Amino acid sequence: MQFVGLEQGQADPHGEARRVKQSRRCFPEARGAPAHRSPLATAPKAPPFASQNFIRGLKDCLFVTDYFTRTPRKLSAYRSFASVELFHFNVPDDTVVAVWNLITFKEQGGTFGDSCPDRNVTVYFRSGAPPVINPLHTQFPRDTIVPGSFAVTLTWTLPNRTTGVFNVTSPLPGDWFLAAHLPKDEGKISVKGLSEECQYLFQPQLIVQRLIGISVLYPGYYIDQMIPDHNRSVLYKVFIPNYISKVRVQLANCSTRNRSTESCPILLKIRARAPPLHNSTSQDCQGGSTCELETPLPSWEQWYYILVERTQGNLDVYFRIGIQVKDCSKPSVSKGSSSGSALNMPQSFGAAMPFSLTEALPAAGLPSLSQNGSERGPPLAPEDTITYLAPAMDANKCWPIRPTLRNELDTFSVHFYIFFGPNISIPPDRAAVFAINLMPVLDSGGVLNLELKLNVSSAKGENMTVLGCLNHGMPLSLPDNSTVKCDSESIGGFMLSVNATSNITKLRIPYPQTGTWYLSLRSLCTTEHRFEMCGNVTAEVYLRSYLTPCINDCGTYGQCKLLRTNNYLYAACECKAGWEGWGCTDNSEAYSYGFQLLSTLLLCLSNLMFVPPVAIAVRSHYLLEASVYIFTMFFSTFYHACDQPGIVVFCIMEYDVLQFCDFLGSLMSVWVTVIAMARLKSIIKQVLYLLGAMSLSMALQLDRHGLWNLLGPSLFALGIMAVAWTVRTTEENYFYIHSIWHMLIAGSVGFLLPPRAKADRKVTPLKGRRGCGYQLCVNEHEEMGLVDPGIVTINSICTS
Repeated sequence: MQFVGLEQGQADPHGEARRVKQSRRCFPEARGAPAHRSPLATAPKAPPFASQNFIRGLKDCLFVTDYFTRTPRKLSAYRSFASVELFHFNVPDDTVVAVWNLITFKEQGGTFGDSCPDRNVTVYFRSGAPPVINPLHTQFPRDTIVPGSFAVTLTWTLPNRTTGVFNVTSPLPGDWFLAAHLPKDEGKISVKGLSEECQYLFQPQLIVQRLIGISVLYPGYYIDQMIPDHNRSVLYKVFIPNYISKVRVQLANCSTRNRSTESCPILLKIRARAPPLHNSTSQDCQGGSTCELETPLPSWEQWYYILVERTQGNLDVYFRIGIQVKDCSKPSVSKGSSSGSALNMPQSFGAAMPFSLTEALPAAGLPSLSQNGSERGPPLAPEDTITYLAPAMDANKCWPIRPTLRNELDTFSVHFYIFFGPNISIPPDRAAVFAINLMPVLDSGGVLNLELKLNVSSAKGENMTVLGCLNHGMPLSLPDNSTVKCDSESIGGFMLSVNATSNITKLRIPYPQTGTWYLSLRSLCTTEHRFEMCGNVTAEVYLRSYLTPCINDCGTYGQCKLLRTNNYLYAACECKAGWEGWGCTDNSEAYSYGFQLLSTLLLCLSNLMFVPPVAIAVRSHYLLEASVYIFTMFFSTFYHACDQPGIVVFCIMEYDVLQFCDFLGSLMSVWVTVIAMARLKSIIKQVLYLLGAMSLSMALQLDRHGLWNLLGPSLFALGIMAVAWTVRTTEENYFYIHSIWHMLIAGSVGFLLPPRAKADRKVTPLKGRRGCGYQLCVNEHEEMGLVDPGIVTINSICTS
């Protein structure tokens, strides 16, 4: 078994089985904490596979174990992403560990394929969307972003079966995708039906362990908590809504049971969407009784998990914990008054949201942050078990976000229209922010495209550059004197840039993560070493954002295919004529135009060899046979003209029709030729022709590439010919017929004789008695129940 461990930053019902196991209560009781707790009773402790330090620290928690499986599927050799097998899973919220059990086995002819060669199986993992893989190391199209993924290679440990394990600690919740394939084949041609094909089947299984009853904190509320001596840590979560620019975890009044030490043996950790890991953002609180952990630019509309971990000793640790957020939803009066006209949008879009977080939370009767005037808030009285502090207002307001209109044209064909666009104005003193919403699951199987074009005349001679940041989860705007980057400690992003020299740029993201993508555009002027504000010049740009199935429809040498796994749809390119790559743009192994033309002419013009048989058939008055040959020659020519992988292609009708007619004509040519050789009566020959045409049509519909489509009719027709010739023979041909009979009988003897008997070394041969003409030996010994195997009794009966 192979084991791979990894720490990574609504279940699909199809093909799944599920088992649930529960463990003990989760967290210690909080004194006056308004936290959600699970009412489930005590159950056995967590299963052994969840042995990480994080789970050991939460040993008193309530765990639930879920099990999911998928139906085994046959793997194929990798040619393009269209040849991989894709599996879709859904990891529940609050999952602390996910284990994929990867099972691969061989089959040959319905039985275990012990004699099949060992072929490595490669499995890729990605959260949020299918993995973008490149096992052949081909070139991606220009301006294409390649998201990362994890890969595991399974080697064979048993003749017909192997397993592997992929372990993810604190996985991100939601969609997870697995892609599996075999190595690229050697390109050998094999005849279907001569031997049983080796099949390699792959079946993934998912086991997740999630926490139940995690305490929920609310922004602005401070509550008293503790870590008992038998626990190592305690876990909380808080929901962060839209238009929050900063999250601060505050811990105060930290003390131990004996209260003899001034240090606070606590480590704070925070992470978005999943419980923290060892490398998550952290803060050591050893310095004193008050401690803070800040997360700038948090992801919006996501759960944040806070882990409070004791670093030393086995003493009870008491503390007060709360979450403070900065609200950037309300613009100031000066900026709000001109935001509508400056961004070329109605005044109604100037308000980022109808209410702020301060208006949404009940603050009556509780001290607020604004009353104290300090961002840290007023001192917390020890006797207050719950205290509320109103959120702080961020001086750097969030700029209004302009929505986009979603227009669905077809599957994975969506245009995102901008109100009063696509030409937009970018003022010099602020960013223009746009939101692109990708539907869950549905939009992750295509390609997200962005095009940005600068109107050079709008720069008015300034050395202007328009920078764009595309981020998932929250917008990231560039300040006036920014170092050019589109990521931070908590979020990553992609950059676009246009200027007077290069005024057009494109960005493509295959298999994008679903959710909300934010595009922030800012116009800055370039100086010698930095960017600065461009004075009073408003930039004008053309913005186009859309979703397509494939990149540039796979180009000239590819075909965009819509694929499905269970109920999940995705698109992939299938290249031809030696072209490779994600968008069929890698021509390192491509066929030249001359080679394509030569191969097409050779396949088409070689059908002219049917002309002599047609002439002979017409001369011998075999008109029906001649018509079959003409039919075969015609459709074979145009089928191969339409079947070419390159650009030298000519199709007179649907490809499927041409293929069927070509295969039917080829088989009928053999059938009518052999039947004509039998020289049957006209009515019998016509009946056989008709029955053959109908039978072959049925066989081609079942399997056009089957070996017996040709062998079956040929052998049957040869049998009819042999019978007809035998019936017409006379006594003058007796010596021919009987000589053939002798050869058949004599030849069959060699196949009918049994193999040589194996000598039994346990029985000693007896000498023959004199006077017996024949000796019949009957062995009356019964092996079962034999007491002494060394004694052998043989009764011989002699007859003369």
